[in-house]
Amino acid sequence: MVDSRETLTIKAFVTGYPISHSRSPLIHGYWLNKADIAGNYEAISVPAESFHTFMDQLRAGTNGGFVGGNVTIPHKEAAFRFADRNDEIVEELGAANTLWLEDGLIHATNTDGYGFTANLDQRHPGWDKTDRALVLGAGGASRSVVQALRNRGISEIHVVNRTLDRALELRDRFGVKVFAHPLLALQEVMSGAGLFVNTTSLGMDGRKTPPIDFSKLKRGAVVTDIVYVPLNTPILQMAQKQGFATVDGLGMLLHQARPGFEKWFGRLPEVDDTLRKHIIDDIARHG
Repeated sequence: MVDSRETLTIKAFVTGYPISHSRSPLIHGYWLNKADIAGNYEAISVPAESFHTFMDQLRAGTNGGFVGGNVTIPHKEAAFRFADRNDEIVEELGAANTLWLEDGLIHATNTDGYGFTANLDQRHPGWDKTDRALVLGAGGASRSVVQALRNRGISEIHVVNRTLDRALELRDRFGVKVFAHPLLALQEVMSGAGLFVNTTSLGMDGRKTPPIDFSKLKRGAVVTDIVYVPLNTPILQMAQKQGFATVDGLGMLLHQARPGFEKWFGRLPEVDDTLRKHIIDDIARHG
């Protein structure tokens, strides 16, 4: 006799190249088990040159019957180009991280900005009661952060980057609330900011981090880092020693997964302490 649960299994994926490092299967697996949903979420390694074919197969339903999935490095911009329906967030970002099938078409959104603000909302409510934020870095990860801060209503978003041209690109993309500065202006721009966000790889996997003086930040300011390995990054440690509240980057990873899970499996999951511990324990084992 055929197991009826097996015939009803909903399948989703995360794809990137490489993909073995992804913790998305752990996150979605936790939620599937907790909700007792007959679902499966798997990591699929797809080289850049094969991604277009992967999208064609997803649309046609010939690559395993997936209802959708997540997209990570290096496919986010390609997902935007090859999807059939991009929402407003993706159109402005030029990058997608969440896909789902609807009426035979691939729809796309980007939940990174949602994950960023939801993490801050959960870990430090009231963080957005400021009119000035500083974003360190102007790479791909900073796009979603800048967009989310602007959409939350932050009046001034100052992007500081080693290469000024990259910061200027963000200003041009996201409008008049965004200001671009070279790295040498960091201390000056920090003055009066109520939020400091690191979007660079500083401190990731033990990389050297130069000292940062946070004393010019607004009293009660929050310092956050999108890096989550290590969980308490050198930048967060420096801010803590100088008396500032900090929020680690793990919650961004956890919260950005929620909208996709709801799209594919029909239920909006919660980010709870048990899930955080589940992922923190995995980080401790594998780095």
